[in-house]
This record gives sequence, structure tokens and C-alpha cells, in this order.
Amino acid sequence: MARIVMKFGGTSMAGIERIRNVATRVKREVERGNEVAVVVSAMAGETDRLVNFCREASPLYDRREYDVVVASGEQVTSGLLAIALQALGVRARSWLGWQMPIETSDAHASARITGIDTTALGAAMASGEVAVIPGFQGMAADGRVTTLGRGGSDTSAVAVAAAMKADRCDIYTDVDGVYTTDPRIVPKARKLKYVTYEEMLELASVGAKVLQTRSVGLAMKEGVRVQVLSSFGDAPDGGDLPGTMIVNEEELEEKMERQLITGIAHDKNEAKVTLTAVPDRPGAVASIFSPLAEASINVDMIVQNVAHSTGSTDVTFTVPAAELARALDVLDKAKDAIGYDKVIHDTSVAKITVVGVGMRSHAGVAAQMFKALADRKINVLAITTSEIKVSVLIDEDYTELAVRVLHTAYGLDASDEAA
Repeated sequence: MARIVMKFGGTSMAGIERIRNVATRVKREVERGNEVAVVVSAMAGETDRLVNFCREASPLYDRREYDVVVASGEQVTSGLLAIALQALGVRARSWLGWQMPIETSDAHASARITGIDTTALGAAMASGEVAVIPGFQGMAADGRVTTLGRGGSDTSAVAVAAAMKADRCDIYTDVDGVYTTDPRIVPKARKLKYVTYEEMLELASVGAKVLQTRSVGLAMKEGVRVQVLSSFGDAPDGGDLPGTMIVNEEELEEKMERQLITGIAHDKNEAKVTLTAVPDRPGAVASIFSPLAEASINVDMIVQNVAHSTGSTDVTFTVPAAELARALDVLDKAKDAIGYDKVIHDTSVAKITVVGVGMRSHAGVAAQMFKALADRKINVLAITTSEIKVSVLIDEDYTELAVRVLHTAYGLDASDEAA
């Protein structure tokens, strides 16, 4: 017997028929003799609807009341799934975030889980009862409802799995696993059997939408085995179609030795900012990025150009496109302190990233990337690297071409199945 946490996203819970489908999958897991907890998202589109209500009520809404409103979406689906399970003869009950409780910080709308009391939950599961838990929500020390930020249900599921010492956390989505790249761009993209935590963390952070970044980081920290599966379609034997397992690198050391690049991600939600004629002196760069950091604006790629004969230089960097307006406002207010001439910004850019743990032991990955792009006349605007990834910024119009070219260049669309 195993202890399994199953998580279902908004598309899986979008309506009573889909909730019944989820209930059938949960019942199947129970009939295998497993202890089961289920974490659910709100119905697809519901959180956006609730957020818009808050904005209509007041653009300067109280975040504590915002959490009360938006947390209700998951409360509805958890109750409905418990009812659907009961209708199938499965013992089940819902456990709201404050009932367990799931303890969080008091940063409303972006809280972080600090602990989960599993005493009552564990006893209920051990008795054969399925626990249905609304994702995305918890309780602050003062007893008020909190939410974890968009995509927080994945984090809830991994946190519950860690607290319950579950054997596995199955994340059911509208895709059947992690692919070498977006199959809508590259039809030859292959589904991967295994991906390491580090690779998935990098892929999630640079545009892959399969898992939320915080959930992957938590899984890596707590050693939770995560499987990505589709909630649509079944295998011939009535079981789940095989998905992608997210595991530690040691478990796959031999396989990973043969795998140079695991996947390619793209992200069009980037904005490039260039400050011209920045004084070329110590502290100049700090005067740019310190106020951006204080405003909680994440900066990714940074390029400092060759100094001009006038004793100045140009500095280019990227920020999330959604943060561009705030970033420009921060830079305008800090103009005297920075001493730049003007700001040039561009949202018609995209970030292309290749990821793979094989980079640690193989040289020439970046050179191969640059050559493949150059052969197709794709100009690189900025570069950033880590131990297992290389990202480049290019003109947005070349996004799909770049992804296809690199997918072929690294042999990812070969016919043999990925390890």
C-alpha cells in the first residue's frame, strides 16, 4: 500500500462531468489499496473571475479580503469532488486550509507555507477516507485565510505530500507529461520519461508551463517524487497513461550521462530595457539594480556594453513584460542618481533556453547554440547562463524558428525514445 497525493488543475475540474471523471480516477487509486489525498484547483477561469470582482469593487482592495474572495474557488471544487466521490461509494470529506491547518506567512495574496498539521488528516486517511484539499490556500498565524499566489495549488500538493511523507505526488494536467519542447511548435517533440528536479526548475522558470516554479523547488528541497500526468484519456488497461517522473539526479545518473540536452523552452513575456550613457564608474550598476530590487522587480539578462570614449557605457537588461511599466517608473525616479541619458525599451523580444544536466560534463553546448542560430541569421541580443542552461534573447518574430532549429541541432527530434 502506498500513500499518494493526487492534484488536479483547473481544466480537470471545469464542470461537473470533469469532476466526475476525476472522482473515477481517485476511486481507481483507492481500489488499488492506496491511501489518497486529493488537492484541487478552482474551475478553469474561476480565479480570474473572482480577481476581477475584487478589482471592480476597488482598485486598491484589501489583500486580506482579496484572499477570502479568491480562495472560495477551490473551496467549491473540493466540496463538489467530495460529493462526487461519495456518490461513487468512496468515503471522502473536504479539508479546508484552516481546518487542517495549512500554516502560512501573513503575506496575503503571495503567502508561503510554513507548516502543515497532519495529525487529523493522517488519521482520516489511515481509516480509508479520501481527503479532498483545496489548493492555493492556507491560514496565517492570526487565523485569517491566505492564498499562495497564482499557480499555488501545485505548491499545496507538493507541501501536503512532503508533510504526509507520501510515496508520490501525481500532478494531473491537460498535458500528458514534460516534452523536449512545446509540441505545438515542434510536432516531433518527445515526451520524457524522467526529468531531474534541477532541469524542471530551470524549464519552469524560463517559460515551460507544465509545473509552477515554487512547487518544483519545494519538491527538490523535500525530496518529493512528482509525476506529471494527463487527466484526459486512459491507457488500454484502464489505468493512467504514462507521464513524466521528476526525480533527483542521483536516481538517473547513468541515464543522464547519455542525455546532453533535456529540453528547450521559450518565453515571449520578456521586455528589454537599455540605459544609454551610464557613467562608467564604480557603483553605477548598483545604482540601477538596487532600486529595481527594492521594488521587487526581477531582472534576468544583463549586458554592459563596451565603454564609450566619453567615459560612459550602455547597460541592457530584461524584466518580465508585465513589470515593464513599473520598472520604467522606478528608473525615471532614480535617473539623477544613476545619471543615464535615456531609456530605450522593447517588448518584441523572446527568451530561448536550452536545459540539460549533461552540460556539466560536456563542453561546446553554448557554441553549438550560437552557431545553429547564426546559420539561420537569428541575431542574439543578450545571453545568460547557469551550470545547466543557456538562455538567449532574440527578436520575437524568430521564436518558433529558433525553437525548431535548436531542437534539431541537439538531436531532440530523433525517433528513439527519450530516457
